[in-house]
Amino acid sequence: MPDLSGIGVSAGVAAGPLLRIAAAPALPPPAPVTDAGAEVDRAFAALAEVVAELGRRADRASEATVAEVLRAEALMADDEELRDAVREQIEDGTDAPHAIAAAFGTFREMFAEAGGYLAERVADLDDLRDRAVAVLLGLPMPGVPQPGHPYILAARDLAPADTADLDPSQVLALVTEVGGPTSHTAILARALGLPAVVACRGVLELPEHTKVQVDGATGLVEIGDFTVRRAAHAAKSELTGPGATSDGHAVKLLANVGSAKNVPAADEAHAEGVGLFRTELLFLDRTAEPARDEQVTAYREVFRGMAGRRVVIRTLDAGADKPLPFLNQDGEPNPALGVRGLRVARQRPEVLTTQLAAIAAAAADTGADVWVMAPMVSTLTEAAGFAAAVHEAGLPRAGVMIEVPAAALRARDLLGVVDFLSIGTNDLSQYTFAADRMCGDLADLLDPWQPALLQLIAICGEAGRESGKPVGVCGEAAADPALAPVLAGLGIGSLSMSPRAIPAVRASLARYTYDECRRLAELAVAAPDAASARKIVG
Repeated sequence: MPDLSGIGVSAGVAAGPLLRIAAAPALPPPAPVTDAGAEVDRAFAALAEVVAELGRRADRASEATVAEVLRAEALMADDEELRDAVREQIEDGTDAPHAIAAAFGTFREMFAEAGGYLAERVADLDDLRDRAVAVLLGLPMPGVPQPGHPYILAARDLAPADTADLDPSQVLALVTEVGGPTSHTAILARALGLPAVVACRGVLELPEHTKVQVDGATGLVEIGDFTVRRAAHAAKSELTGPGATSDGHAVKLLANVGSAKNVPAADEAHAEGVGLFRTELLFLDRTAEPARDEQVTAYREVFRGMAGRRVVIRTLDAGADKPLPFLNQDGEPNPALGVRGLRVARQRPEVLTTQLAAIAAAAADTGADVWVMAPMVSTLTEAAGFAAAVHEAGLPRAGVMIEVPAAALRARDLLGVVDFLSIGTNDLSQYTFAADRMCGDLADLLDPWQPALLQLIAICGEAGRESGKPVGVCGEAAADPALAPVLAGLGIGSLSMSPRAIPAVRASLARYTYDECRRLAELAVAAPDAASARKIVG
């Protein structure tokens, strides 16, 4: 039986028997509707129960990231447009289970066609549909297997609810048939510290209990008589100081957070600060943008938790491929290339102005060193305009994300008008290789070890060295321990990641001198392909 491969989204190597999540309850034959009002009530009650159950799972989740993702999924099930679609189906004579399936099907088609971030939420819609149908049928939803021994979990895709009760002492790694680097499977695997591979075709064709070895960095799933092996992680007591090479060259190790609930995990990992504070969760499913005072409260909690340390907060990263109801944006033929990130300010400048004012107010007297950056910047004009707005709001440090090749190529010019750069390797990979992150057939192009991507990072790192201004990485590449020395050698001064990844990255950096890091970087950039780069460095 040939080995399989996909996209590695959470580093680590583990081996064990493979088990699958069972299929969800199937729809019964259609039934006649004699009382449309009662049927609507029945459907709405099922959706409400799904929302409540997701809330209960969020409350008992041990990981803050898992809880946040569950609450975001619950918001989708509680959507008014979804209920309207269900009502219309029932009033047309469709019974509750089929009406819910049809309504979710409509949204599913829209999300899949939109691509990018929305396409990666399709699995969430399928999970919500199945859970609502199960409630209506009075049947339980199949959960994660509990065989009483360690195993590798395989699924078509994993919804947040599937992983809420996942026991990391039993589940050694995750492998899914679909998904991408920013899918919930990837996010939750990194939060739980589990190796994970997504977009792995053929994994569901393997017989249960087949012994496999999963490499969450390379995406390789090997089949063979492997001994059960748990992924090794750096001990919490080791190397708790600042990130640095063996000869003392500093590389700040920062945490990615979405709210104050993530701060304790960052502290436990001895993060030196926050390299990416995502603000999108505050805006999710809102018909009006959060008021200034509400934003101040949310931001201040994180700033206070990080007193004395750097906090890089990203302004709203939303738009065509991450639509928010209050933005009232029309559909676009190619959302990933549309009005998103900083570009939203072209249409709604007051959203950015309000957010910057809230950040400035929240930063006052918290003791945190607050830096502000904008996503989806492409030109010098955009960067200069954003920096002016940040400084006008009374904030001292303005930066931009490098997610578009045009920005990477002009990094030197950008650093003439901003104070720092932060490279988002997920989007930079997607745009550099014209490869949608959901396309499993193009997994090799999305590998962060691709020499062309590393070359763009090198341009930014050199610009940082010349200007004396910081350049960091906050994309998924930052969490790869093997890649960390290469990034340091390319001139990257900070790496921001899921808190669980910090100990392993710290240990990896400490194994090399800075000159060795620079040599590894040269070899990786000169390699003919990603696999060769990884092999040369490894």
